[in-house]
Amino acid sequence: MTQQKIEQKKNSLLKCIPNTLTLCNSLCGYTAILITLQAYKHTGDPAAMARVFAWSAGMILFAMIFDMFDGFSARLLNATSMHGLQMDSLADMTTFGVAPSILVAIMAHNMRNIERTGQFIPICIFCGVYLGCAALRLATYNVLAMDPDHKETGHFSGLPSPGAASAICSFILFSATEKGRLEVIFHYLPVYAMVLGFLMVSRIPYLHIGKWLASALHSPRKIAIIVFILLLWLISSFIVNPFFFPLLVINTYVIWGIVAYCAVKIGFFHQGEDNLR
Repeated sequence: MTQQKIEQKKNSLLKCIPNTLTLCNSLCGYTAILITLQAYKHTGDPAAMARVFAWSAGMILFAMIFDMFDGFSARLLNATSMHGLQMDSLADMTTFGVAPSILVAIMAHNMRNIERTGQFIPICIFCGVYLGCAALRLATYNVLAMDPDHKETGHFSGLPSPGAASAICSFILFSATEKGRLEVIFHYLPVYAMVLGFLMVSRIPYLHIGKWLASALHSPRKIAIIVFILLLWLISSFIVNPFFFPLLVINTYVIWGIVAYCAVKIGFFHQGEDNLR
């Protein structure tokens, strides 16, 4: 085999890395769904169900590592393609659309001990709205990404699907590790999921965290902010709960987008319009 063919084979193998990471993302979502279904084996045992739901939420959050690095590796290896774009959106639909909606629906169904079908219908509708909005958002992103005139900015237009999923999962993880809290949030989480769905298809600008982190490598000020946040997380883990600070940060991110958008609309400050992602 000539040196040129060896190099070509090496390059083709390297370019498989982004797709492999995307597949890992989708497999995390698939695993989260399978874990969630195990809750039916523990009906009537809130502590066991809490552990099941915590593991499922943790798997969805773990998938975000793969979601973050598949795009980064594709750009680094010059392996971006329409095929990769479609795979990424399909993986996100599984992990950040289907898995969270099933998790919330089954959690509410099991912990409320619902016996009549009519009682379960509103929960299905709320979670269905979340799922539908995730699908609409990802489909719109694919269309715009194929538009040659589309320019990416430092903001998302609307809440990104990983952000919506992490908002749900942060509540579940915190509540599952605080005795009695999970029995409180399952009454409200389906409604919150629906609200997050509407935010995904809104025009509210949200900071692109991935790009902000990438730019932090060249900014001492941003590095200092990251270190400060990690220190706060460490301290809060000893004082309250390891999952309290992520819950606070993620849901502040969700709420701040709404507050900033309203402030722009009433003229407190100006912010440019951003394209959907």
